[in-house]
Amino acid sequence: MESGTRNTHVCDISALSIGDAEEAGGKGANMGELVAAKLPVPPGFVLLRDCYRDSMRAGGVDAELASLHREALDDVADTARLGELCERMQGLVRKAGVDDATAADMLAAYHAMGPGAVVAVRSSATGEDGADASFAGMNATLTNITGDDGLVTAVTRCWMSLFSPRVITYRASRGFLGTPAMAVVVQKMIDSEKSGVAFTADPSTGARDRVVIEAAFGLGEVVVSGSVEPDTYVVSKETMEPIDVRLGNKTFKIVRGEDGSDTVVQLDDATAASRVLTDEELHSVAELAIATERHNGCPQDTEWAIADGAAYLVQARPITTLGHTTPPARTEHVVLARGLAAAPGIASGKVRVLQTPDEGHRLQEGEILVAQMTNPDWLPTIRRAAALVTDTGGMTCHAAIVARELGVPCIVGTRTGTRDLHDGTTVTVDGARGEVVSGVTAPAPQTTATPRSAPAPVTAEVTGTRVYVNLAMPESAETVAAQPVDGVGLLRAEFMLTEALGGRHPRDLIARGEQSMLVEKMVDSVGRIAAAFAPRPVVYRATDFRSNEFRGLTGGAEYEPVEHNPMIGFRGCYRYIKEPDLFALELEALARVRERSPNVALMIPFVRTRWELEECLSLVDASPLGRQRGLHRWVMAEVPSVVHWLPEYIGMGIDGVSIGSNDLTQLVLGVDRDSDVCAELFDESDPAVLHAIRRIIETANKFGITSSLCGQAPSTNPAFAEHLVRLGITSVSVNPDAVDATRRVIAAAERRIMLAAARS
Repeated sequence: MESGTRNTHVCDISALSIGDAEEAGGKGANMGELVAAKLPVPPGFVLLRDCYRDSMRAGGVDAELASLHREALDDVADTARLGELCERMQGLVRKAGVDDATAADMLAAYHAMGPGAVVAVRSSATGEDGADASFAGMNATLTNITGDDGLVTAVTRCWMSLFSPRVITYRASRGFLGTPAMAVVVQKMIDSEKSGVAFTADPSTGARDRVVIEAAFGLGEVVVSGSVEPDTYVVSKETMEPIDVRLGNKTFKIVRGEDGSDTVVQLDDATAASRVLTDEELHSVAELAIATERHNGCPQDTEWAIADGAAYLVQARPITTLGHTTPPARTEHVVLARGLAAAPGIASGKVRVLQTPDEGHRLQEGEILVAQMTNPDWLPTIRRAAALVTDTGGMTCHAAIVARELGVPCIVGTRTGTRDLHDGTTVTVDGARGEVVSGVTAPAPQTTATPRSAPAPVTAEVTGTRVYVNLAMPESAETVAAQPVDGVGLLRAEFMLTEALGGRHPRDLIARGEQSMLVEKMVDSVGRIAAAFAPRPVVYRATDFRSNEFRGLTGGAEYEPVEHNPMIGFRGCYRYIKEPDLFALELEALARVRERSPNVALMIPFVRTRWELEECLSLVDASPLGRQRGLHRWVMAEVPSVVHWLPEYIGMGIDGVSIGSNDLTQLVLGVDRDSDVCAELFDESDPAVLHAIRRIIETANKFGITSSLCGQAPSTNPAFAEHLVRLGITSVSVNPDAVDATRRVIAAAERRIMLAAARS
């Protein structure tokens, strides 16, 4: 096909503009705009939207596809049903394939690109890559395609990707309810030596005075998919000089193999750690990105590739998330470390890098604690720190949980914070943005940490759904109890136990005959919290240390097994029945607390099987605690098996279930909740997780027991909290700083539900 021409099926990229987005999709239209701006874009053509529609109509599957798609949008929370519907829809698209008229035009345009042309075939769906929704990475992109049959197959696979579960779920979440269609971009393949993405505004902060570039070796798929850690460069738009350079670990690259297919090439350690872009290449990529923004008139998310010393743009779309961020004020402060924003707040101070909790005495009041990771032994040190920065960890790791409760700004998952930050350096930690910058900056009022003093009086919304708090330390009991909360839905034992043990393993105390001291300290700590909240309920979750955490205590190496995956190992309910003497100490302490404060309930964590819980409850029954009247017994719903076993558990006397959505998400999705590498996969709103949560709440309501949820999501995601209310949950338990916002969200949701019921 000649440059600049089009027919009813196929259009050369150079003939397209943004006005063609309905026919050519956002990706195809954006490519045409870049050509018009005389920017370097690989040549190619677009199969217009009607190619898909005509092919489905010719194949006789269009009506059935539309019907199944409507049904799928209604069933996004039912993952099993959604998967079945998507399989059927993709089968119909495969059956229809590419109709004869479309195939003739498409192959004519392909042959015009030269004999044996190697192309990339990219989806360009209706509504994709627009200003409101990016669909980034949602639909299929196929690289290194050659030959007529290969092209026809690749186009069919692109069309099939319209009906994957993740695309259907995304469309439903964005309110795209119409029958979808897809254009397809076919472009000459750039044999990339280096590639990546470039944002003309910082997507994490909204700052528009810089270009953020990620780069890796080989094809850009490794960057877009997140399968390697790319280099990250921040370039000033004003000076075109690098503001920050962070080298990633590029363990492999993808190249075109001898057989023409994508081939993975492992990189040696030196290459993996080396810098991808030279200063000249960095300047070229930044200039291309800025030119794209200038032409399109808004911040752009671009993909680029470098081959034979020349840089090309292979994709561009508007950045769709800047409306949800607040650009920082212009500043000369240099970013020294970045990670996950784990606890909000801004704090300045001198850095103190510590390797072990035994070095805690070195940290002075008000210094910034920097460590590889923390465990409960670090608690006394964290209390004195102005802020906390760790190399590893995710949003639900120990450091994040403790920092949020103490109101300490926290960043986790910096990977190299202990190497990049040095003792005595004055820095500012911004826990809301996940950045450590040089020097002292003035805190922004909207991002300051939760005050550690008593909260100002507020007028609480009245809700039918109870709002509990998550708590771990007795020092904050009176302050939090003064808030308009309905009780403690999750009282974590681990932090109180760590302090009671004084850093020693409990068996070390037993061996020395000092177990009574442990019981006394636990009675004091739990009793203080129970008294502060009385008569409101306090649900005490029994100790859920993992073997690696117990091993870190003095004497722990002698008593603890070495487990390669302690997150799903010797912990929770199973540990109690294997070590009943340790569990008995905890039960004795609770029994003594309940003599004065009968508002305390017992919650058993990490219950995997029916027989486990049966054995555990028999230990409770035989203890002084089990003989007390009015004891409420809860289980944590963290293991997916609870969805099946909950009716049985209720029959055994369980009268409360608390959904631990952090662990439940981890086990449903198979992603380590503490992993900074996999943080983007950890999503409590994933349809598979929501399906499990719905089943648990429905069972609890059916049998008339209390249901709650104590994960991170209700604290940070109002839509998630509203979803729980609509499912009929009886309570949620959130971080103390999220109580007011959560109660307002719940009250509004309850009013909407009642209004809808009245209208119907």
